[in-house]
Amino acid sequence: MNNLPNHVGIIVDGNRRFAKRLMMEPWKGHEYGFKKFESLLEWCKELNIKKLTLFVFSIENFKRPKLEFDYLMNVFRQSYDKLMKDPRVDEYRIKINFIGRLELFPKDVQEKAKQLMEKTKDYDNYTINFAFGYGGRAEIVDAAKKMIKDGLKAEDVDENSFAKYLYLRDDIDLIIRTSGEKRTSGFMLWQGPYAELIFIDKFWPEFEKQDFLDALTEYANRQRRFGK
Repeated sequence: MNNLPNHVGIIVDGNRRFAKRLMMEPWKGHEYGFKKFESLLEWCKELNIKKLTLFVFSIENFKRPKLEFDYLMNVFRQSYDKLMKDPRVDEYRIKINFIGRLELFPKDVQEKAKQLMEKTKDYDNYTINFAFGYGGRAEIVDAAKKMIKDGLKAEDVDENSFAKYLYLRDDIDLIIRTSGEKRTSGFMLWQGPYAELIFIDKFWPEFEKQDFLDALTEYANRQRRFGK
């Protein structure tokens, strides 16, 4: 395919509903969700998608029941340990970032995330951003606070200077959301004003390579005018 997006964002939604359909405890669906991410790594390499941002945990998700939150933290711990040992991270030179309010998570989860970022900080072939403790409004508020703390004056503020204070500066080309929901839920408010949106009527653990290919094909066939 020609005209592939450089930067793809995915709202990985539907893990809990997938588990409920299988008559499992809803939070166990997150394990299936991580397994799907492992497949996604290979698809992105094969299709030469260089940047990937995954919305995996929102600010609002902190309101979930403690039992589910604790279970999810254990899934994250196990997932981070797997990524630390995954030879593909080094072989493919994948830079891993965590964007969001990481300080809200348990200390050991924070440390594991920081270790992954430190290990891969010099890798420059692919980039994966995990939106973790993320909210689009929270990102903008945090950026404004940092600018005030640095003493910027009104005349110093424009789009370029503001973007330097965001969690993520890169614009996003394509946003995919699974689970049939048709909203972005605050994902990439600043980075995605002209992102193409594609909604998939499958839960994230059901998302397959053909679904990814179909989304990329639809993106490639769209006319992107950027307001012109």
